[in-house]
Amino acid sequence: RNGDGRAVLRSSVREFLCSEAMHYLGIPTSRAASLVVSDDAVWRDQFYNGNIKKERGAIVLRLAKSWFRIGSLEILAHSGELDLQRRLLDFIIQEHFPSIAMNDSNRYLEFFSTVISETASLIALWMSVGFAHGVCNTDNFSLLSITIDYGPFGFMDSYDPNFVPNTSDDERRYKIGNQANVGLFNLSKLLQALKPLLDPRQRQLASQILEGYGERYYMRFTELFKTKLGLLGEDEDDNYLIAFLLKVSLLC
Repeated sequence: RNGDGRAVLRSSVREFLCSEAMHYLGIPTSRAASLVVSDDAVWRDQFYNGNIKKERGAIVLRLAKSWFRIGSLEILAHSGELDLQRRLLDFIIQEHFPSIAMNDSNRYLEFFSTVISETASLIALWMSVGFAHGVCNTDNFSLLSITIDYGPFGFMDSYDPNFVPNTSDDERRYKIGNQANVGLFNLSKLLQALKPLLDPRQRQLASQILEGYGERYYMRFTELFKTKLGLLGEDEDDNYLIAFLLKVSLLC
């Protein structure tokens, strides 16, 4: 595609429909306000088989509370623009994290902990409906833990942890069974970006918080699947039942 940044009509319609479906499934997401068809020709190899065809271009107007991503902080840390990074982070906290006091010396730590919890919850919600995001890099992970940047994506027709919605993902990095792990990778990059703004004690605490990501994800995942199965209360066999049913689904 040579990085032309253009979208075709068919993918734009999918993006419009999927973001609305995700919203009504109760999953935090950006939404599509409008879809405008362009007269410009866009050349695409739809199936990556060498058969290039001319398609109609389109533009989707998307809305979200914020478009700040992990990458928004990562790029500033990488370039050493720490004053700008601190100003941006304070703005994000003040605008979108009202539970965090701006005069709290641990506000960046509280911010990091919140993003970890909400990211774990978001990916568990994806898994609960069989949704796979095709490009889970740090620039596509919202700091507000909403689903953004619908490019390659897909819903599983049947359970398959190796399901990959992105035909160009040859390494299967973003297969649905690996999305929780990719979330952890991205959050570790967020921690790396925040470290210059933290003192040694806060860095140690932040690392401990990051270690709890897996448990938070698993708790939310289990909670969602228990609700789907109509399981009430707590039973030590619940997790076994969920794992067993997923395995049966895979064999089917």
